[in-house]
Amino acid sequence: MRFEEFCFGSIRIDGTTYEHDVVIDRGEVRKRKKKPSKKFRDDFGHPPLSVEEEIPWKCHWLVVGTGANGAMPVMKEVKAAAKERKIELLILPTYKALEALQRDLDETNAILHVTC
Repeated sequence: MRFEEFCFGSIRIDGTTYEHDVVIDRGEVRKRKKKPSKKFRDDFGHPPLSVEEEIPWKCHWLVVGTGANGAMPVMKEVKAAAKERKIELLILPTYKALEALQRDLDETNAILHVTC
């Protein structure tokens, strides 16, 4: 998988440009469905990553890109769920998350926020 370009609002993966958040689940790219997390917006000032979303748990590493400025919150329940499942959780601004993903994708899934 090649991460070719990231700028505020879009990301290009393997020649395809996505103008929305993405989930990488065992090599497949899909749109992040963040609607279940929107109800927490008032508590965080931004829709966070919550356990109510479809998180790609079938992995050893889960990389979460928190946006261009690192503004997307990750709820403590997500961190606890990862720990319970013995999944290493790496939470970084999206550009740094992409650097981490370039190094090793084996047994690694990702959730990448492309704005803020």
